[in-house]
Amino acid sequence: MALYVIGDLHLSFGADKPMEVFGEHWEAHYDKIKSDWLSKVDEDDCVIIPGDVSWAITFEGANQDLSWLNQLPGKKIIFKGNHDYWWVSKAKMDAKYSAIQFVHNTYAIYKDIAICGTRGWICPGEDFSAEDDKIYKRELIRLELSIKQAVEAGYEKIIGVLHFPPTNEKKEPSGFTEIFEKYGVVEVVYGHIHAKNNFKNALNGQYRGIKYRLTSCDYLDFKLLRMID
Repeated sequence: MALYVIGDLHLSFGADKPMEVFGEHWEAHYDKIKSDWLSKVDEDDCVIIPGDVSWAITFEGANQDLSWLNQLPGKKIIFKGNHDYWWVSKAKMDAKYSAIQFVHNTYAIYKDIAICGTRGWICPGEDFSAEDDKIYKRELIRLELSIKQAVEAGYEKIIGVLHFPPTNEKKEPSGFTEIFEKYGVVEVVYGHIHAKNNFKNALNGQYRGIKYRLTSCDYLDFKLLRMID
């Protein structure tokens, strides 16, 4: 039983949204992901997906993408990304796909580890409006709610998940990093960042006692990252 992660799949089987417009390396990227997935993941493994799963606008429109994921080996633990407009109630989503767990205001479990998180948002210190502040504070509440539930259930080991980066571009502490530190989270995975020019400035490695990993699929060369055996 192993735990993997890969974010920002940007699937579009039910929509006309070819990813190769963002570079040749994106051509048929879903085939690259599937090939690597099948070579690594067994049915009792878990894969964390930190958002931006499908370009679809509606839940019905995302069915081809989510069904494609559902049939791949392993349990999929999905968090919401900023492009996941198809996202509906957790109950409706969980009921439709047997091998996918959607995390929203709650947490998932891998062995004795709680996997907690939320979508996140841009952090103060960048171009940050009053509306951004409202969404940011709401996401902080959701993150802490997710972690609190796991702690109250008795979980001591926690992996954090965000879609957005946990800090601003200057890598200043944020409400997200403070919550992770408050609860002793040991590792955090996130996505959202694309393109080589942006990868070099991404938060990767140890930061204030916590290990952070960028897991956008193009950063990972469309290969799943193994986290824990």
